[in-house]
Amino acid sequence: MTQTALSPFATHRGPATAGRFVDPRVTADGSPRAHVGLRVLETLWFNTGSLCNIACLNCYIESSPTNDALVYLTAGDVAAYLAEIERLDLPTREIGFTGGEPFMNPDILVMLDQALASGRQVLVLTNAMRPMMRWGERLAVLIARGGSQLTFRVSLDHHSQAAHDAERGAGAWDKAWAGLAWLNEQGARIAIAGRRIADETEDDARAAFATLFHARGLKVDAAHPGELVLFPEMEPGAEVPEITEACWGILNRSPGEMMCATSRMVVRRRGAPGPAVVACTLTPYDTQFELSTTLAGAAVPVSLNHPFCAQFCVLGGASCSA
Repeated sequence: MTQTALSPFATHRGPATAGRFVDPRVTADGSPRAHVGLRVLETLWFNTGSLCNIACLNCYIESSPTNDALVYLTAGDVAAYLAEIERLDLPTREIGFTGGEPFMNPDILVMLDQALASGRQVLVLTNAMRPMMRWGERLAVLIARGGSQLTFRVSLDHHSQAAHDAERGAGAWDKAWAGLAWLNEQGARIAIAGRRIADETEDDARAAFATLFHARGLKVDAAHPGELVLFPEMEPGAEVPEITEACWGILNRSPGEMMCATSRMVVRRRGAPGPAVVACTLTPYDTQFELSTTLAGAAVPVSLNHPFCAQFCVLGGASCSA
């Protein structure tokens, strides 16, 4: 992938410091490690596969045109978990689809239709580029049927073309906006997933995005945290603190605020006999976060034994859910 410049966002570095984020029970200094119980399954994510049409510099899941470590989920996989939600009478309000690029999965429209038929809110994360656009009229029909029940969260890394293209490759900005314009014409419900570079405040970033949306005629409220989601940076090799049980009081945070208190994700690993349920969207490759093959079995506490637990959730205060 041709890069226009060095990305202004954090880039991946080496593994975390030896001895840290190792023992799920205690931190490196022997303190009890923080755990999060599943309070309620509000959001069930489906990772449709790790293949993507592009390879971004700082993709936390390292999606690319060649990474199929997470193979395509099937419509049958999705149907089975939706049926388990019904069987267990879970109060799940949202079904999310992520990747990779979900629209590369050949079953994506069927899976979206299944989720819509369940009556729940449906959220699909996409770069709005060629894989989405190739579905054309079939997707337009689904958008019309889904209405406000279906949201497309489009990745727009920054409010400037230079920063977005530095992260995603030359021309990515124009391709994303072509997809956004098409979604807008279809009357789709749109949200944006962005980030802010280190030297700008969140207020400044939202104000700049608001100006951009207005100029482009995009009906997205940049002040609304659910319509413009600004994610914190995540560096796999960064020196981040381990989260102990005492941190909840020190940081004035609650375990119930964490993403793993209200969500789980379904993945299918290459070579595995079937799909599995993992703790969250951030750690699909780490087998310690593989909880079960069923939603019932995955309703167990999660040890915050990964740098992303600290960077994204506890200290970053972020969540992938709407």
